[in-house]
Amino acid sequence: QVQFVESGGGLVQPGGSLRLSCAASGATLDYYAVGWFRQAPGKEREGVSCISRSGSSTYYANSVKGRFTISRDNAKNTVVLQMSSLKPEDTAVYYCAARRLLYGFSWCGYNAADFGSWGQGTQVTVSS
Repeated sequence: QVQFVESGGGLVQPGGSLRLSCAASGATLDYYAVGWFRQAPGKEREGVSCISRSGSSTYYANSVKGRFTISRDNAKNTVVLQMSSLKPEDTAVYYCAARRLLYGFSWCGYNAADFGSWGQGTQVTVSS
């Protein structure tokens, strides 16, 4: 069972950038699609981005398209979410999670119910 540790969160001014990392242990990421989710106070957890097993397919929520980029390095067992042009509404706890897929090399999703192995989250605060 893969386990995740997120890092890279912090306080940043509007328009700034952050690089979130999701480091996996316990299993190789080769067999997993990986998603980034976020949850703001009083709101439901929402899918932000996803990358398929092969890395050939990605998903971005409309609210982050053109600003966030997801990538994976299976050799390092790591998935990165590069965030730029950050806005106050991006403030949330960010989580990574995975879905193990025997096949489905191009599968990606945004529904939290389709993912497991949740990390503990990293706080991102965008404020001046």
